[in-house]
Amino acid sequence: MTLHNSALDHPHYARTSLRETTAGAGAQLLLLTLLCSTTGLGPAGWLTGLAFALGTWTALTRALRRTRPPSFGPANRVTLGRTVLVGGVTALVADSFRAAPPVTLLVGLTAVALLLDGVDGKVARRTGTTTALGARFDMEVDAFLILVLSVYVSVPLGPWVLLIGLMRYAFVAAARVLPWLNGALPHSMARKTVAAVQGVVLLAAASGRLPYVASAALVAMALGSLVWSFGRDVVGLWRTREAAAPLPREAAAPLPREAAAPLPREEAAPLPVPVPAAETPDVVTRREAGLAVAG
Repeated sequence: MTLHNSALDHPHYARTSLRETTAGAGAQLLLLTLLCSTTGLGPAGWLTGLAFALGTWTALTRALRRTRPPSFGPANRVTLGRTVLVGGVTALVADSFRAAPPVTLLVGLTAVALLLDGVDGKVARRTGTTTALGARFDMEVDAFLILVLSVYVSVPLGPWVLLIGLMRYAFVAAARVLPWLNGALPHSMARKTVAAVQGVVLLAAASGRLPYVASAALVAMALGSLVWSFGRDVVGLWRTREAAAPLPREAAAPLPREAAAPLPREEAAPLPVPVPAAETPDVVTRREAGLAVAG
């Protein structure tokens, strides 16, 4: 008989969790409706926003059922609110291929989403609701926002900007082929700083307030820092993988039977026989010298 000691198995929690994710999807639909009425959001934006809302609701509901956290948590609610904003940014970027988007609104939604990135973590630590699901949820929202921004900025600057948004997903895909890339990474403030810089730089480039050369230079430096960060982590994971690699079969193979067999009785070395202290003055003297030094 299988026992479930999680609160998610309780019908009340299952309904509560479903209400949380459904409320997020409803908020996404409301934001899309507002964008449609104020900016004339086209079919491409609508369909992309709806696909984002459906994908988020499905992935989050499955993750909650799989991990079974004790509660949805206030920090996850903050991340869910950020997800709604990212969905709005995604819809505007998708619609930008049809017509020029309202840059002020796009920048405003993105800026709020980036500012709230540091809030959910603090809320989780202060309320004691830090979970692996919350950390992964936050990371996926960040990665998708960077991908969407890189798509938007790649139009004026060039397709090379897409490397910023695709690098994390390329790393995840490579980890499926190379399992050692799934190893644990130590805490690094440099890694967090580089990740935060990507969003700020892409936002500055998306605003259109900077000259072309300045935007290209800033985005290129951000990409360089990201390559350095990923490269350092890959090297660290490779070294950890080599240290944890098992010994070759030759080194771990047992000794041959001839080498492991005991010596014949007549060839066996005799056991040492204790000698009285009086017959070994040199040993006694060394011991006394040792005691004297110790004293």
